[in-house]
Amino acid sequence: MTPRWRVRPGFLLVFAREFHWFRRRPFLLFLTTVLPLLLMGLLAAVFNAGLATRLPIAVLDQDGTNLSRQIIRMVDATQDTSVALAVSDLAEGRQLILSGEVHGLLLLPRNLERDVLSGRRPEVVFFYNTQTMTTGNLVLRGINSAIPSVAAGIRLSLRTAQGEPVDVAQAALAPVPVQVHPLFNPTLNYAHFLLAALMPSVLQVVIITTMAYSLGLEVESRHRLRILRRLGGGLWPALAGKILPYTLIFLAVLGIADLVLFDFLDMPLHGDRWLLLLAGTLFILASQFIGVLLALFLRPMASAISIGTLLAAPAFGFMGIGFPRIGMNDFAYYYGQMIPGTWYLMARIDQTIRGTPLDLSWKPILVLLFLVVLLASVTALRLEAMRSRNQRQASALREAPR
Repeated sequence: MTPRWRVRPGFLLVFAREFHWFRRRPFLLFLTTVLPLLLMGLLAAVFNAGLATRLPIAVLDQDGTNLSRQIIRMVDATQDTSVALAVSDLAEGRQLILSGEVHGLLLLPRNLERDVLSGRRPEVVFFYNTQTMTTGNLVLRGINSAIPSVAAGIRLSLRTAQGEPVDVAQAALAPVPVQVHPLFNPTLNYAHFLLAALMPSVLQVVIITTMAYSLGLEVESRHRLRILRRLGGGLWPALAGKILPYTLIFLAVLGIADLVLFDFLDMPLHGDRWLLLLAGTLFILASQFIGVLLALFLRPMASAISIGTLLAAPAFGFMGIGFPRIGMNDFAYYYGQMIPGTWYLMARIDQTIRGTPLDLSWKPILVLLFLVVLLASVTALRLEAMRSRNQRQASALREAPR
C-alpha cells in the first residue's frame, strides 16, 4: 500500500533534520548557543567598567617636605592612580609590585624640595611592571600627567616670584602649545575595542569546532555522508541544509552580543548597520567552511576538533588588536591574513568606532566574500572526490570474483 504523502528529498528535509539533532544531542545545542553566550557574558562582566581607574600604587617618600606631599596628592588625584600604601624601602615596594598588591612604586628622593628651589633638576623615579601592559601603561600615564603638572606649577611660581607677568611666564613655559584630540575612542574604553574584538574571536573558535563536530558525526561513517546527500537530493542542497541552521544560530548569538555592546555598554555605531550585518554573515560562513573542511580532511573527528581549536584559539593575537599587524613578522602577518576574524574585525571597527565611509569599507567585505567562495569551492571538490572514491570502491567490490 502506497502512503498518501511522502517527504521529498531536498534542502528543507536536511534543514529540519539538523534542528532535530539538537534534541537528540544536547551537547551540540550547548556548544552552539549556551557556551558562547556564557563566555561572552563573562567577558562583558569583566570589561563592564570600560576603563580601569584608581589603580593602586605605593610611595616611598624620602624627602617628607611640602613639595613631596604635594606631588603625592597630585598623583592620588589623577583618574588612573591611587596612592594606596607608603613603604619604608625599595625592597618592600618591589615585593608589593611582584605580589600584584600595587601596580607601581613612586620614589621621591631626599632633598627634593631643596634641589628644586635651588634650580637643580632632581629625579623622581617610578617603578612599574611592564609585563602587565595595560595596568602598567595606565599607572605610567597617571604619573606622567601628575608630575609635569607639579613641575610646571613650580617653574611658574619661580618666574612670577622674580617679577615676570603670569601670561609671559606661561608662554615661556609652553612656547609651542599642543592640542591633542584623540580620535574614534577618546575615553580609551576597553569595552569599545578590546571586548568588541574578543567576542567575535571567541565565537570564531566555537563556530569552527562546532562545524567540525557536527559534520564529523556524518563523515565518521561513509554511509551517513551518502545518506545526507540523498536526503538533500544533491550536493549543494544537502550542504546548505546542513550549514544554514548553524549560520542562523550563530547570527543570533552575535546579535545578542552586539545588543549588549550597543545598548548596555554604549558602544558607538557610526557606520552602516547593514554592512556590519553583511560582514558578520560572511565571517560566520567562512568560519563554518573551515570547520567543514577540517571534518572532511581529518580523521577521527577528535583530530578535526583539536586542530580547529589549535588554529582558531590563538588567532586573536594575530588580528592586530593588541599589537599592530604592520609590526609583526611575516608568519604572524600572513597567518592573520588567512583568518576570517581579522577581516571581520577590520570591517567591524570601521563601521562602529571609526564610521568609515562606504566607499572605503568594501575591502574587508570583499576579502570575506572571497574566503567564503574559496572555502566553499574546496569543500565541494573534496566531497566530489570522496564520492568518486566511494563509487570506485563499490564498483571494485561488485566486480571482485566471488
